[in-house]
Amino acid sequence: MLCLYILINNTINATNVIMEAHRDGKLGFALWEPFVWEYTSAFSTLTLVPFIWMLLDKVPFNWQKILQSIFRYWLASLFFCAAHVGLMVALRKCLYWYYGRSYDFGLFWYEMLYEYRKDLWGFIFLIALIHGFRYVVSQLSGEARLCDELAPTPSAEDSNLVPTLERVIVRKLGKEYIVKIEDVDWLESSGNYVNLHSQARVYPLRATLSQLTRQIEKKGFRRIHRSYTVKLDAIDSITQLPSGDAEITLKTGQTLSMSRRYKTNFKEFIHT
Repeated sequence: MLCLYILINNTINATNVIMEAHRDGKLGFALWEPFVWEYTSAFSTLTLVPFIWMLLDKVPFNWQKILQSIFRYWLASLFFCAAHVGLMVALRKCLYWYYGRSYDFGLFWYEMLYEYRKDLWGFIFLIALIHGFRYVVSQLSGEARLCDELAPTPSAEDSNLVPTLERVIVRKLGKEYIVKIEDVDWLESSGNYVNLHSQARVYPLRATLSQLTRQIEKKGFRRIHRSYTVKLDAIDSITQLPSGDAEITLKTGQTLSMSRRYKTNFKEFIHT
């Protein structure tokens, strides 16, 4: 949808440039040039979207340290502008060379200021768009939370023990559903969330994989990778790899990597 929107928007911009030039009676460029200007800018912007996605995962906006967060995101916007302009100009120079022409970016500081005004707004727009997309997905797929009110309160002598997690509550489209941990096949770390994979559904839970794994180990789960925890009963086969790692195939057909770091502990777990 984002690609389609940018394609339509930049096509309109390119035709506007041509129509304005015809209106003024001064068509000082070839008809293909406005399309090159707009499409190279669009392609460069789309190329940088995954990096903005990663930024939101690695450096989430902290409202408790708002000035620090604003400064960090401002630095990120400068990088976004520099990367966007650099890739855009490189593409234009290549296309102009193909047509036997040369491309002149213009007065550097002036053009960079001109581009940054637009890129700053585009940067903010993409952040808002990604947050909106994630919110819609979380509402449709269901975001999970711990069932604190359903968990037993540990006694004084058991206060140092990690409580076993039995179930989570999934809120989806205004309703709440209970998902049993025993119905979960595997867990995947994803930024500030852990995705619970259960019966072809994915439920994001705001937690760390280490914390969650400790709470469900007694349910037959074991860590196999820095990003994965799997339930023993969900495993169909294990394939050893020449690298020393292994590949785990689940009964659902899903394959997961098991790193050497967790291999020994996993073997001890399945033999107990």
